[in-house]
Amino acid sequence: MNTLILSALSGVIMMFSGFMLNTRTAVRTLAHILLLVVIAGTVLELRGTTLFNVDTKGMMVFDRFALLFTLVANICTLAYFALSSKDMERVGNNYSDYFALIFFILSGIVLAASFKSLLILFLGIEIISIPLYILAGSEKLNLKSNEASLKYFLMGAFSTGLMLMGIALVYGAMGTFDTTRMEVVGATPVLLTAGMMLLLFSMSFKASAAPFHFWTPDVYDGSPTVFTSYMATVVKAAFFIAFMRLFTDAFGGIGMQWKLIVSIIVAMTLFIGNITAVFQQSVKRMLAYSSIAQAGFMMLAIYSLNADAREGLILYAAAYSLATIGIFAVLIKMKDQSFEGFNGFAKQYPTIAATLVVFLLSLAGIPLTAGFISKFYMLKATVDGGSLGLAIFAVLMAAVSVYYYFRLIQSMYFKEGSQVVAVPMTAGFKYTLVGLAAVTVLLGIFPELLTNWLYF
Repeated sequence: MNTLILSALSGVIMMFSGFMLNTRTAVRTLAHILLLVVIAGTVLELRGTTLFNVDTKGMMVFDRFALLFTLVANICTLAYFALSSKDMERVGNNYSDYFALIFFILSGIVLAASFKSLLILFLGIEIISIPLYILAGSEKLNLKSNEASLKYFLMGAFSTGLMLMGIALVYGAMGTFDTTRMEVVGATPVLLTAGMMLLLFSMSFKASAAPFHFWTPDVYDGSPTVFTSYMATVVKAAFFIAFMRLFTDAFGGIGMQWKLIVSIIVAMTLFIGNITAVFQQSVKRMLAYSSIAQAGFMMLAIYSLNADAREGLILYAAAYSLATIGIFAVLIKMKDQSFEGFNGFAKQYPTIAATLVVFLLSLAGIPLTAGFISKFYMLKATVDGGSLGLAIFAVLMAAVSVYYYFRLIQSMYFKEGSQVVAVPMTAGFKYTLVGLAAVTVLLGIFPELLTNWLYF
């Protein structure tokens, strides 16, 4: 509850900071301070100190799983602010409002991570989604941004309709919105199966899992790059946390009804995301398809629903978010966002190129990185969950991903080019990237630094 209240208040404060503060530096500093307060509140609650005692009537539960993911989301948001908050200035004039919308998204993430009622799940998903529609279209003079916002809104509205219909059917079958009271005795009601399928498809839309992914490349490509970075990382991970909590609490007892369908979605997501990413010429669009492929790996946790899946999903959220935020932070500053635009990058910016290599190796799942150990957790969970074939297919698709990630490394180190950046890269920016790369390696070697928080 600490994070929910503090992030919502921070959003309100940032809304009015545009009137009260004269400089953008002051607005940015205030946003950083408020986010540190939110993080402190989350840590306190993880340690058993609740600042706000609000009776949620059993509709929410702030267990260690929800709180730890909330902490990961907040820390990844802090990394995003540290690297990219200054770049938001170039998007438009409503600088403080961008921070306000991100704080409201954090509020929605808390709801999505800690719901025990389908009503709270709906509210959480919508509180995350509506600010994203605005951020996607925030570059008002750019037609691609306007198109991305409209497409995102229409697809989001359609998937929300599916979700509401699914919730209605589940309620009709079980007589409750409480996900912990949906025990099936005897044959599974047809209404419950239908409602569960609609919720599965709706959440797959939100998480950009195939074949419901078709909006993702255009929306990510058309949105301002600085906001694509956030919606492709922290937001995507939040949808999967909600996805896992929903299926663990509500539908864990009827796994035979949905496991085959989820395995097909996983396989399609891995195949389409990885194969399509191979043919992209734009790094930004490659990362969009890469995010679809990474969604396939995160979807393995939904298939498995065991202890390894819980630990792996938290670890995957941190590893994927930190690495992708780091790559996007550099991409934002590039004039040419194609692979050719990175030719010779390592000669002019050796430190930044080295950090990008760490991030790319992590996304590819190379040992000694957080991406490798999180993929290992997912594969182990899948094998324990009863599907060795799905785990082998995921390994093959991970091997395909090495091609397009290493293609960027090849451009930076083995091709000649005159590097031009649109925005200078400061010493603070470099140090932050080095810090993120260090955390990526540290989590790859000692994953228990994060996963132990689930238990202690």
